[in-house]
This record gives sequence, structure tokens and C-alpha cells, in this order.
Amino acid sequence: MGLFKENPFGHILFLKRWLIRIAGMMTHQRYKGFNTLEIEGSQIIRDLPDTNVLFVSNHQTYFADVVAMFHVFNASLKGRDDSIRNLGYLWNPKLNIYYVAAKETMKQSLIAKILAYAGSISIERTWRADGQDVKRQVKFSDISNIAMALEDGWVITFPQGTTTPWKPLRKGTAHIIKRYKPVVVPVVIDGFRRSFDKKGLRVKKKGILQSMQIKEPLEIDYENESIDSIMEKLEYAIEQHPSFLKVLSKEELAAYEADHQKRRYSYRGD
Repeated sequence: MGLFKENPFGHILFLKRWLIRIAGMMTHQRYKGFNTLEIEGSQIIRDLPDTNVLFVSNHQTYFADVVAMFHVFNASLKGRDDSIRNLGYLWNPKLNIYYVAAKETMKQSLIAKILAYAGSISIERTWRADGQDVKRQVKFSDISNIAMALEDGWVITFPQGTTTPWKPLRKGTAHIIKRYKPVVVPVVIDGFRRSFDKKGLRVKKKGILQSMQIKEPLEIDYENESIDSIMEKLEYAIEQHPSFLKVLSKEELAAYEADHQKRRYSYRGD
């Protein structure tokens, strides 16, 4: 009976464990080999409760960001200090880690479907579908699934809903925080859009220094704080508030935009 034990989403834990192990072994060199991942905040991970934790992060690729977090979170829980050395941490991974992803993205390929089984909470984006801007109502079932995942464990979300930097955050994340009162842990990543293609499946450049900073949980007054106030805290915490633009040079901003356009139009460089 234990062999076929399921999580709240009907996923068999035995299968999920092996998927995480295999995917982890296949991707480890992307963060500690071809490129280097600099980590800060492992002790924060170890101090968190086992459930009702919401990680909020900026977003740079579809899959490489969240795969790196699976590595870092599990390595931290197994006593690694700001390191993912020694793949032994994958033998008994934390199985109640979930991440929010667009439903259309998770149906695009076999690899995406495998990654979805490993922990995706697939939702329908209310503002974009199939590359087009749309306007549609939030599905109650999507919110319920996020709530179910928080009750069972940890949830990773990217509140900008896009890999394009400096875009406004979606208010849905703040509403979830107000309603379900999770521990909110900011994560700031960098280097992933230079290392990988937009999907985060292909290494496009080696020798890149990637970074992941896990910050202390935010102090939030769940009862009295406004949605806008929570939004502003999130923007500052994941370093996507408009004020951060002031510390970038025009050349750096142009490089960000040029890199985004190359990926958007399936650019093929040398």
C-alpha cells in the first residue's frame, strides 16, 4: 500500500521520488559543472516549517530556475551549506515541494509533462495564452490547488508571470498571501537567462556564474496590510521594484532587452 501512496494531487510518491532523482542527476552539471551556482541562505531553508511556505522569485527561464531550486532546497535540507555538492541529497528528496506554472507550458512536450508530475501546479494564465494577450476570469480550481499545495508543503511562485525582467507583479500572489497566510520567502536569481535558452532546457553558454539568494521571510500583517502594500514588499524583496532600474546603466538595460528579443524571435547566434 505504501508503494502506491499518493499526494493530494493523485501523484504516486514512489514515482515522483524517482523522477526527481533522475531529473536531478541529469541536470546537476548545469549548475555545478558547465556553470557555477553561487548560493546564499541555506540555513533559512532549514529553519522553515514543513508546510505553508510560499517562495516568491523573479523569473528568467521556464524550467531551469525551478529545477535549480529543487536542487538547492533539497541540498540545504540535507545539511549542505550554500552548496549542491554530492548528489546524495537526491536519494530522499522533499516530496511536498510544488511550483506554479502555466498550464499551456506544461503540456508542450514530454519533458514538460514529466516535470509537471514532479511538482507543477498548472494554472490558466488570466492575461496571456498561446502568445496572445487575453482577459479571462481566475479559475477557482487554480486557487484551490495552490491552497492544497500550501497545506501539504512548500510552493514556489513567480509573481511576474513572465521571464521578461522588470514587469509588474500580478496581484493574485498578494491575494493568496492575505487569504492563506503562508510564510513568504523571497528568492532572487541571476545568470539563468545567460546560461540557458528561454525554456531552460538547453545550455546556450558555459562558464556563467549563476546566483540564488534566499532571503529571510517577510514580515507581513496578514489582517491589516493592504494588497498594494504586500505587492510593494514583494517587488522590493525579489528586486523587481522600478527603483532598481535606477542602478542599471542604459547599456545594461539595452542588453536585457536585446537578449529578450533574441529569444522571442527564435534568434540563432553563432
